[in-house]
Order: sequence, then C-alpha cells, then structure tokens
Amino acid sequence: MRTLFNHFLRGLIFVFPLGATIYIIVASVGWANETFNRIFINLFNINFPGLGIVVVFLVITFIGFLVSTTFLKPVYRFFDRTIARMPLIKIIYTSLKELTEAFVGEKRKFNKPVLVDVSDSGLKKLGFITQEDLSDLLLKDLVAVYCPHSYNFSGNLFLAPRDKIQPLNIKATDVMKFTVSAGVTQINTDS
Repeated sequence: MRTLFNHFLRGLIFVFPLGATIYIIVASVGWANETFNRIFINLFNINFPGLGIVVVFLVITFIGFLVSTTFLKPVYRFFDRTIARMPLIKIIYTSLKELTEAFVGEKRKFNKPVLVDVSDSGLKKLGFITQEDLSDLLLKDLVAVYCPHSYNFSGNLFLAPRDKIQPLNIKATDVMKFTVSAGVTQINTDS
C-alpha cells in the first residue's frame, strides 16, 4: 500500500505542475479574451480575435518588469521565502522555478552543448553540461550532463568523466532543436 501511495505522489509531482500551468494559461487567455473582447465590442463594435493572448503576454511582461525593479525586489524575495517554507508547494514551486530558470533565466543551464561518449562501441549522445563541479557530492572527476529525449520534455542526467565529454562549438538552441527533433532539423554551423 505504501508503494502505491509513493507512486501516486510521484505521479502527482509530475502531473500537478504541468496540469496547473496548462490550466492557468488556458483559463487566463480565455478570461482575457472574453473580457477584453466584450469591452472592445461595446465601445468600438470591433471583435479582436486573439486579444486574450496579447493581454496575457503584456500582463506577464509587466509583472516581469515590476519584479525586476528595485522597489519590488524585496516583495518578490519575501514571496519566494514564504513559498519555500510550505511543505508540498515548496517542492513544486522550486522545481518549476529552477527548471524555468535553466531555460530562460539568468542562471541558464542548457548553454554548454557537449558530445558524451557513452559506450566503448563509439555511441555518443548530445547533451548539456548542467554542473561542472560535483565536489558537494564527493564526485570530483565527474561532470553533470543532461541529455534530452527526442519528441519529449524529458531526458537523462549522466554523471560523466571529463575525458568522455567533447565541448561543441555550436549554438545551444540549435543542439536542443536537433536533439528534440530526433535529428530532423538542420544545425546551423554559420554561427
């Protein structure tokens, strides 16, 4: 019974953030579209398709601007610390925050593309160095490399010896597109 409950919790940790994110985006866009279109129709007799997407984009951009101002940074830090103290919410919030920052934040993690030698037969995987120093784990000669799966939002974390990693002089975005598309997209080598 405990194993079943543990599987339920693991599933919840995967499904809840994804479902909540999709729900919030769809609900926000739907609400903004309906509300602001009603205003446009009443005032100007104009139906503006896609207005919800524009409004949600502008609101999120405005929130990003507010959070980055000196005046509201303490409020953001207080909110961050408060969330970090809530048992289940902390796990979900910090995981989503760190994943988002890994792709688009100041602490980008997927910006060092590498080729990892994973077998004696010459099999190699494309990946991204996420941590070069694993001394906290007492693994001084290893590097953390994330290798994304094709056509999926998942991947594998490999702890690989430095001598099995070859840095690539290619844009990280091109390597990510190439990997996620299962090698279908072209890598632009003119960069």
